[in-house]
Amino acid sequence: MFISPAFAQGADAVATGNPIMQFLPFVFIIVIFYFLLIRPQQKKAKDHQSMVTAVRRGDVVITAGGMIGKVSKVIDDREVLVEIAEGVKVKVLKSTLQDIRSKTEPVDDQPASS
Repeated sequence: MFISPAFAQGADAVATGNPIMQFLPFVFIIVIFYFLLIRPQQKKAKDHQSMVTAVRRGDVVITAGGMIGKVSKVIDDREVLVEIAEGVKVKVLKSTLQDIRSKTEPVDDQPASS
């Protein structure tokens, strides 16, 4: 009654635009999420995994609970024995290690010749 028929017909033409243009904002948001959230998280997980596999006897480590200790023995690929005080050793999962404070040099298998 108050809206002219020509104006009302023009509204339908705008609403039925190109379907690709309607999905473009969603694709853009997914790309932003990938580069700002998913990719850095995957990189951090990969770095943590490589740090955990490289831990060896003598390294000073920090556990997820905040305890600082020295690795006494690498039991297997999942566990290490950490000395947190003199004579106090605890078995810790490698995946719970947060950081390696100081790394030791690898031990030479050959004795030093004099």
